[in-house]
Amino acid sequence: MEMRCSGGVQMLQILGLVLVLGIPNCEAVLRHKFVIKETNYTRLCSTKSILTVNGQFPGPTLYAHKGDTVIVDVYNKANYNVTIHWHGVKQPRNPWHDGPEYITQCPIKPGGKFTQNVTFSLEEGTLWWHAHSDWSRATVHGAIIVYPKNNTSYAFAKPHTEVPIILGEWWKQDIVDIYDEFLQSGGDPNISDAYLINGQPGDLYPCSKQDTFKLVVEYGKSYLLRVINAALQDILFFAIAGHQVTVVGTDASYTKPLKVDYITISPGQTIDLLLEANQPKDHYYMAARVYSSATGVEFDNTTTTALIQYKGRYTPSSPPPLPYLPYYNDTAASVNFTGRLRSLASGEHPVPITVPQTVTHKFLFTVSVNTFPCVNDSCAGPNGSRLAASVNNISFVSPSISILQAYYYHIKGVFGTRFPSKPPLEFNYTADYLPLAVRTPRNGTEVKVLKYNATVEMVFQGTNVVAGTDHPMHLHGTSFYVVGWGFGNFDKKKDPKKYNLVDPPLQNTIAVPKNGWAAVRFQAFNPGVWFMHCHLERHLSWGMEMAFIVKDGPTSESQMLPPPPGMPPC
Repeated sequence: MEMRCSGGVQMLQILGLVLVLGIPNCEAVLRHKFVIKETNYTRLCSTKSILTVNGQFPGPTLYAHKGDTVIVDVYNKANYNVTIHWHGVKQPRNPWHDGPEYITQCPIKPGGKFTQNVTFSLEEGTLWWHAHSDWSRATVHGAIIVYPKNNTSYAFAKPHTEVPIILGEWWKQDIVDIYDEFLQSGGDPNISDAYLINGQPGDLYPCSKQDTFKLVVEYGKSYLLRVINAALQDILFFAIAGHQVTVVGTDASYTKPLKVDYITISPGQTIDLLLEANQPKDHYYMAARVYSSATGVEFDNTTTTALIQYKGRYTPSSPPPLPYLPYYNDTAASVNFTGRLRSLASGEHPVPITVPQTVTHKFLFTVSVNTFPCVNDSCAGPNGSRLAASVNNISFVSPSISILQAYYYHIKGVFGTRFPSKPPLEFNYTADYLPLAVRTPRNGTEVKVLKYNATVEMVFQGTNVVAGTDHPMHLHGTSFYVVGWGFGNFDKKKDPKKYNLVDPPLQNTIAVPKNGWAAVRFQAFNPGVWFMHCHLERHLSWGMEMAFIVKDGPTSESQMLPPPPGMPPC
């Protein structure tokens, strides 16, 4: 542990103990070591080498209090490049430590090291960290738990126990091979062989029963389940047999308590659930399976399980009961859950950021699956094409150095600043049949530049260009309020009249419904370069992404910090 004090770090270390000598305004700075390396893991009756942090899968949990700083020394002992992103951590004024490859940094090369500051500010609840290069995050990920500040409390009665529940995916094949084959073919990637709960497939898969994750509970006590969707490609339904759960937070922000039978959780999202152990003593399954709305797209139709086991003497049901989970393409069930989330906005726990009532910028961003033509129709996409994706018809191309580096050092030719505020071509975005002319996007590395403290309304408009589906859109560097959503094409005259500007949920990831839209608002108070992308990894790889540059404000406290020492070289 280090001590960080105003005026610099001053401390005395004796026999491993750190003593602060009469220095005011000092705070503890926790330090961790992340060693990224290959480790053998056995799942589904076979063993393979996977990329891990400190040999753990899922990786280690980071713990902090609101406002803390955590320092992580990241060592890359793998054979290929990697970066680490602290998902949902705003990193005020310090995009250098955010992590997305070629956006805020170049990757950590094999044998390299990067010391990252993880600076917590407004966040309180559950977040997570993951690799942000290629598809390494399939196994390189872990939970972040942000407790309230000392001498403050949760927005609900303190639970008996808190448990991270990390949902993931597992492939028998090496994920690097899957990624390489996916890029080469131009088609969809191979689907996963299993879903996971805390790294385990569960009882319904071969060779998995004895290692199923188990949560032992006592009758009459409450448990906080910190649910994280770390899956690479899929939105998931999650539920617990025989029990309702109460949603109390999402994306490290409190929500009004919402009792539900199931949740829908997108890749990138976190949802905090209170479980009351109030049912007859028995064993009960918690389970997750896919929500997949795209027509004609293969998906993993298996179900992962873990066990809730009540303490006491009894004969458990055999097999334990399974929870009800909506059908795989039940869009109504998905939006019925997400559409009911509301910020807590109570006196003791007000919203951490004011909901913008008026905006200085209004953007309409189409999010589309597209195609590029291939020579001799030789690719695995529709009609021999290569699948692609875009925001406002621009399929993002990663530069050779990071956008942040180019911006800070005024290096020309790396990115453009003409990202369109609306689609370059207006059409009936959600029509059943669309002309072939709208299928092909243009390649580009464009950003949208915002003045400091600009207020933004951004409407994500889903399209049916190649295949309509849900898109979990994630914004780095800030959270946004989800003020509205709907199906069909956004109507700029009618739909804003139905916005919720009182208690909309504050999130960093929102699933745009299939052939629908979602409207978000945020204030650009965090200077730097901030990535925005779909959190379905295949869509990200196809180019469904862009970046915002938030310019410096007028004071030193509103200006981006300089680059830290030891940035990975390009």
